[in-house]
Amino acid sequence: MKNYDPYKRTILFFASFINIILMSALFAYVWYHHYADTMYVYQFYRRGHYVIIALYGLMLLFFSNMYGGLKIGQLRRIEVMLSQYLSLLLTNTLYYIIISLLAFRFVNPLMLFVLMGAEMVVSTIWNVVVIHIYNRIFPPWKILLIYGGYSAMGLVHKVETRRDKYAIYDAVNIDVGMDVIAEKMKDFQAVIIGDISAVERNDLLKYCYAHHIRAYVVPKLSDIILMGADRIHVFDTPFLLSRGYALSFDQRLLKRILDLVIAVALTVLTSWLMLLAALAIKIEDGGPVLYRQRRCTKNDREFYIYKFRSMVVDAEKDGVARLAGEADNRITRVGRFIRATRMDELPQLFNIIRGDMSFVGPRPERPEIIAQYLEQMPEFQFRTRVKAGLTGYAQVYGKYNTTPYDKLKLDLFYIENYSLWIDIKLILMTVKTILRRESTEGIEDGQRTAWKEQSVTEETTVEELIREIVSTQSGEAKELK
Repeated sequence: MKNYDPYKRTILFFASFINIILMSALFAYVWYHHYADTMYVYQFYRRGHYVIIALYGLMLLFFSNMYGGLKIGQLRRIEVMLSQYLSLLLTNTLYYIIISLLAFRFVNPLMLFVLMGAEMVVSTIWNVVVIHIYNRIFPPWKILLIYGGYSAMGLVHKVETRRDKYAIYDAVNIDVGMDVIAEKMKDFQAVIIGDISAVERNDLLKYCYAHHIRAYVVPKLSDIILMGADRIHVFDTPFLLSRGYALSFDQRLLKRILDLVIAVALTVLTSWLMLLAALAIKIEDGGPVLYRQRRCTKNDREFYIYKFRSMVVDAEKDGVARLAGEADNRITRVGRFIRATRMDELPQLFNIIRGDMSFVGPRPERPEIIAQYLEQMPEFQFRTRVKAGLTGYAQVYGKYNTTPYDKLKLDLFYIENYSLWIDIKLILMTVKTILRRESTEGIEDGQRTAWKEQSVTEETTVEELIREIVSTQSGEAKELK
């Protein structure tokens, strides 16, 4: 079979380009037939129409790229489609505002609603066709998992959720030796290098690089720190400079200005929503509307975070700090709704205005839970190098029950690669996160924190688990045939 991988980016570019052209063509029809003559200036010149249509396409491209609507093959099919729907919604909403401004009045939005429906139908059909062709041309990689002394069960389960792109067919422990692993790799298209020692990983990565083997590497904390390092040269010697501090003065100043502008604007815009949430909480059980809790922000400074109460009064009357479980009976009926929609977080806008928190940053943890995490992982302290945030990498790309180690990696990546643009991007990405139900999944029964015990003895079942997965997939494929 011919290898089309070198042409993947080109194929996806043209697929995305055609999708944007189709959406822009639909908008052009609506613009010419319903909105062009409503402008305050009686008639646009020809180039004016072209600018309006081109700007629509560019705006749709921006949001599609932001939310992952162009990441065919990288994200799940349903996630690509939802991302495109969200991009269309935001683009058409902004364009309604633009058209109204150009017309010097609020225009009838009916045709934009019709346009939105037509775009969703055309976009869905186009994506079903493109994704089907993509999956035929680029089947999932046949992958070998190489693991070490830490549990790889969680990694297997995570990769299995994207078996349409990454298919683990076997696993091998690094302890068997490089010769055995090298011989085994001949039957696979790629490898996943798990959490193994740095020395063994370096040897393995160099071997993969020398033999043109695709390698997916689980990064260590030191790798993430180096991602944010400056590249400098002293004559012919390259250096990676890790400065050891978080944000500079100008970065903190710009970040604070952004926080105040967005927090004040959102407080005004969502005031009616907060009032409805407060009334619903009060009516349900007559208890207090707000819930405050001690959390830690920059340099371990403690403050009280504010949320709408989503649990019964005195939910932790036993004095034991614990996160919410997936089927936690302490959560009220109103609480389940406001937690699922993230409305319970709205009072934290006042924390941002006061300066206790930033809009983007590591989520503030409770001092008791931090103390428990530090016993197992002293590096968890790195998260408090910047001000705590309402949203962040761990919230956009992780879940409520993401393990502390994975959460630390995501937060450290944010700290080491900070820019004002990253803040803006994460704020926009949070809109999509609210729509993902799995982002609010609680911890498992029997857990008090998101920490999961890692057991070396579990590794004897990794190969068995993979064989079971492969067997199940083969059986389903035969049934489909």
